[in-house]
Amino acid sequence: MPDRDLDTDVAIVGGGPAGLAAALFLARYLHRVVVVDSGDPRNWEARGINGYLGLHGIAPPELRRRGRDEARSAGAILVDDVVRTVQQEDDERFTLTLEREGRVQARRLLLAIGIKDVWPEVPGLERCYGETAHHCPDCDGFEARDRSVVVIASGRKALGMALALATWTRKIVVCTNGVPLEQHARLYERLARIDVPVTSERIVRLVVKERMVRALELSSGQFLDCERIFFAIGQYPADDLGVQLGCERDDDGLILVDAHGHTTVQNVFAAGDITPGPHLAIRAAGTGAVAALAIHHSLLPAELVLD
Repeated sequence: MPDRDLDTDVAIVGGGPAGLAAALFLARYLHRVVVVDSGDPRNWEARGINGYLGLHGIAPPELRRRGRDEARSAGAILVDDVVRTVQQEDDERFTLTLEREGRVQARRLLLAIGIKDVWPEVPGLERCYGETAHHCPDCDGFEARDRSVVVIASGRKALGMALALATWTRKIVVCTNGVPLEQHARLYERLARIDVPVTSERIVRLVVKERMVRALELSSGQFLDCERIFFAIGQYPADDLGVQLGCERDDDGLILVDAHGHTTVQNVFAAGDITPGPHLAIRAAGTGAVAALAIHHSLLPAELVLD
């Protein structure tokens, strides 16, 4: 934590793939950059990040460590803290008040704050998460190929997840965990057409051995064998900075941006999972880089700007 206020060109809130990729580019553009990060990443418990080109399967802490080292070596300042409030003084001045003593003032602001997940109440889920229990078919469906899979979800989320997983396996059962089937009967008719059964029984616990899920114990006393779990999650923004600034958001609370990462507030940008789109680490890093380019161009003096 700095012992004084910091005055910088760009303040980045969030030190995940989006924030660190943006910091690396902006520092290489010779801008003064400060990254404020709470140190509470979303996917910390995941075994590895799949599909990240050149780093497939890398553990999230290792990707974060490398990203921090690269951003710091280029000249970015990393501050391990939490932003409590942000105030837009004018179009060219933002003041961030940190949880500990200190403030950061910047000409541009990038929100890479990410989102928080809300897990279903399933005893034992935390014991196999990241190994045999996942919430992203795009990231982990390949490892489920030809295996028996239980989808813990209901309604449209259950339908979407089961249809996605059918790319890799047809041994799928949907468990709504107590949500009555009548609530979404029409959706489940589509699953019946591809021979995916649906049960509304409550899950008592997962049977897990050495992080490998073996079965679900249901409220009836029966056991449902499986080798992989995919579960739907609820999500909400990691903090309310977008609300404080008045950024326009969608129905899920995600910050709306244009193709360059610019929000509806002048000189406020957003990137990563806090913006609408697939929740992929490689996509988050890409949106951070795109936002960094736009921020750089917005800071150029007039004589260096090509109309």
